[in-house]
Amino acid sequence: MKFENVLADINGFGRFQIMIIVISFIGRFTLPCHFMLNNFIAAVPSHHCDISSLDDGGIFMNLSQTERLLVTIPVQQDGTPSSCQMFQEPQYHLLVNTSHITDAHTVPCQNGWVYDNTTFKSTLTSEWDLVCDRRGKNKATATIFFVGVMFGAMAFGSLSDRYGRRIMLLVSYVSGMVFAVASAFSTSYVMFTVLRFLTGFCITGIVIVSAVLSVEWVDIEHRKIAGVIDSLSWTFGNIVFSLIAYFVNDWRRLIISVTLPLILAIFTWRWMPESARWLIANGKLEQAQMYLKKCANMNRREESIHTLKIEVCKLQMMKSREPSRIHYGVIIDQTYSYLDLIRTPEMRKLALRTGISWFCVATTFYGISFKITGFGLNIYLTQFTYALIELPAKLAVLCLLEKIGRRRTMVGTLLLAAICLGINIVIPKEMSVATTVVAIIGKGFSSASFTTLVLYSSELYPTVVRQNGMGYNSFMARFGVAMAPMILLLDGVWTELPQVVLCFVAVLGGIVARTLSETRNRCLPETIEDIEQKQ
Repeated sequence: MKFENVLADINGFGRFQIMIIVISFIGRFTLPCHFMLNNFIAAVPSHHCDISSLDDGGIFMNLSQTERLLVTIPVQQDGTPSSCQMFQEPQYHLLVNTSHITDAHTVPCQNGWVYDNTTFKSTLTSEWDLVCDRRGKNKATATIFFVGVMFGAMAFGSLSDRYGRRIMLLVSYVSGMVFAVASAFSTSYVMFTVLRFLTGFCITGIVIVSAVLSVEWVDIEHRKIAGVIDSLSWTFGNIVFSLIAYFVNDWRRLIISVTLPLILAIFTWRWMPESARWLIANGKLEQAQMYLKKCANMNRREESIHTLKIEVCKLQMMKSREPSRIHYGVIIDQTYSYLDLIRTPEMRKLALRTGISWFCVATTFYGISFKITGFGLNIYLTQFTYALIELPAKLAVLCLLEKIGRRRTMVGTLLLAAICLGINIVIPKEMSVATTVVAIIGKGFSSASFTTLVLYSSELYPTVVRQNGMGYNSFMARFGVAMAPMILLLDGVWTELPQVVLCFVAVLGGIVARTLSETRNRCLPETIEDIEQKQ
């Protein structure tokens, strides 16, 4: 008897599964907030050199603030004061020469900067002067966070395959909350980056563990619904995050505000069941039987409880073991690691293809998501619209997954995202409304591809290494996310270069995704042997 048959007997999408999805939804709410946090805590307010030290008690003291800026700060082509340069000496002749044209020698800001606090009360930028020649340090805060996420994905993927999904979910909740709150009390840039790395490392366990738990408890027919609902938690989090960020404009308070929901997640964890598939695969038959009976009771399938015998679980365990692990009727305990992803030919191909796909999808999605300025719109409105477009995109995915399958949905949405990126390369920047609309549509397509990929990958990997596989894929995704802020810095070479790179990456992802196997209406593979024989 396959596990899918057991789920069918006890209802593979009843109140028990809905409880799992709701608990996962609560825990995942804080993730998009932290992933997009740098859009606001590292925002760069309007700024110019601090000229207060030039007040010598003479002519300068008698000038208005506007006149002081005029004689000390060179004017840029758009008529605004330079952000990084100042005159070596005050140019008083500019008070009568309104053309602002001068060949006076300029120098970098000598005494720090003055920031416009109209939009943001405080940001990392204004806290530690991460502007001008320190601009790279500002972008690095996002990269460092996602490097933490990258390594955390590998760690939690392996640990949850070894020690179980449920306990590692709690570890991720608690440790992620502790380090996130601690980062809000950082007293230096180095302290903040270290704590953000640890936050990323710990918090990533929430997404990869909860996603797998949902898939492993839901039947074939409803896997796509569970996957899309899980993904909608990100959309909901992003929408609410833009509202929170609007009202909380201090970076320390904002971090704490988006982290506090983890307290509720920790409280609801007590009702989260362990994966019965994992328990059976690891020989914990009595626990598996206990959870399966609980599922049958909650789903009002009490008549099926008598079929949930230890013998049934034992038979399923035998099927979920590799043939080479059974000798003379004795089952040899086996632990799996990331090495099992590359030991056999078909697993190697699968790991390579999904890894590249995750890298490309994540780079495209976050490359678009991190660019919320430059459209001529309020950044809160842009963030809100970016989040809102995900709703129709993900609801469309729900239909497409059933009609045309996982592979075609993913390839199509990635290529359409690439087309949007390409269109924005040729649209003149003066047409801010047009570029914003195209960017929002592109964000919708990239979001659809991400939603598809999470479900798709969890269906491609066998149970015995599914969490390792998702950990590896998440590692590749976060590597792509870590690269996204660096790609956006390429605008210093050529304004459109980031768009060109993201467009190329999206096309590459679509090409590679075309080589993956379709999983629509198919049973989840249980062993590596299933993957090798399927080809």
